[in-house]
Amino acid sequence: MTANTPARPVATVSRRDMGRLVLGSALAGGLAAGTVGGFAKPAAAELRIDITQGRVEPLPVAIADFRGEGIEPTRIGREIAGIIRADLERSGLFKPIDQNAFIQTDLQFDVVPRFGDWRLINAQALVHGRVTEIGQGQVRVEFRLWDVFAEQYMTGTTLTVIPESLRRAAHIIADLIYKRLTGEDGYFDSRIVYIAESGAQNRRKKQLAIMDQDGANHKFLTDGGTLVLTPRFSPTHQEITYLAYYNNKPRVYIFNLDTGQQEVLGDFPGMTFAPRFSPDGNQVIMSLARDGVTDVYKMDLRTRRVTRLTNSSSIDTSPSFSPDGTQVVFNSDRGGAQQLYVMDSNGGGVKRISFGQGRYATPVWSPRGDLIAFTKIAGGQFHIGVMRVDGSGERLIAGGYLMEAPSWAPNGRVLVYFKQQRTDSAGRGGETKLFTIDLTGYNEREVVTPLDASDPAWSPLLR
Repeated sequence: MTANTPARPVATVSRRDMGRLVLGSALAGGLAAGTVGGFAKPAAAELRIDITQGRVEPLPVAIADFRGEGIEPTRIGREIAGIIRADLERSGLFKPIDQNAFIQTDLQFDVVPRFGDWRLINAQALVHGRVTEIGQGQVRVEFRLWDVFAEQYMTGTTLTVIPESLRRAAHIIADLIYKRLTGEDGYFDSRIVYIAESGAQNRRKKQLAIMDQDGANHKFLTDGGTLVLTPRFSPTHQEITYLAYYNNKPRVYIFNLDTGQQEVLGDFPGMTFAPRFSPDGNQVIMSLARDGVTDVYKMDLRTRRVTRLTNSSSIDTSPSFSPDGTQVVFNSDRGGAQQLYVMDSNGGGVKRISFGQGRYATPVWSPRGDLIAFTKIAGGQFHIGVMRVDGSGERLIAGGYLMEAPSWAPNGRVLVYFKQQRTDSAGRGGETKLFTIDLTGYNEREVVTPLDASDPAWSPLLR
């Protein structure tokens, strides 16, 4: 393959590949508490982490290895508990207690825990579970969450899975725990697509790659023979739109993760920023340079009709829909400096929302609809920041030599972005890595990838 041929897929990553997973009544019923016979429902004054008040002290939580009868169920139970611990710890809101500190080591799934033993090690919440082989290559995974100091059952569920789905089962359980203890949706059962980079700086090889949000289950989607850029998930999480160069001209593709098939949206010689999907998945929005002017356009995916939304002599780029599809945020230099603007989805009602020093770029609307994340270049540094949709409450939550391209987790509480390191006098260094950070700005974590990484995009929840 040469640089003038379309990107060739090398992998298909479908939900079927991730295995069958049947959710039990507690999840299917909307996280209903008290579904386990014989245990009390949550008390009125229940354990809860308030994550709306800035930085919080991590909640001590005991997560015991899930019990299993036999070697394989025991191994599975240990693996699932380990993934749950890692998910919750990475969120910055929970502090898993070292299992060596556990006093009660004979937890039985159908017996109420000895809460006094868990209070002695300051565990405020307790998670335990059971793994049972049920035949035909399937196992049943059950878990329970307890409020230790109130001595109350909080929630639980049952999942029926095949071995290939064990990580997803663990992520779903972690999401349920996160939801029950914070009141906010979790984000662990999700994926990140990004650009994997390798080779010399002047001949960079760039591939589409995908992984779970914690870096596991990593796969390359293209072979790197063609330059690919800026992947974005559809609202259904089964498709990715991305930019590739064909005959040295920008071409937009849609990549179906279930089938591995690619569809060409069209050639866009003047494209300056790759498209993003509308919330309903029926449109994409992008910026194109035509006759020396860069404006925002949207395309109807059913008719392929392209509509121009902005019409000025300035550079209008980096558009992103609001979650209800009624508005678009973009950056423009129409005021003399690169700032953020919001307009109606038909192009009307343009209003500037940023007024700070420096330049603003790559805005993206939170899935919650309450915030806009952005890149800011000021004082010789790059920053990742957030502001309310009217421009108030601007906060810079991360900064460094070069960092950009924020993308929201599906719960709107965490961002992923890439950061490049400085090179030394001999030209060494310069690696690009992915990081996540929560809205407090106190919990930055690297997402480890096999190669350098840039342009991340976070999927919606998989279920």
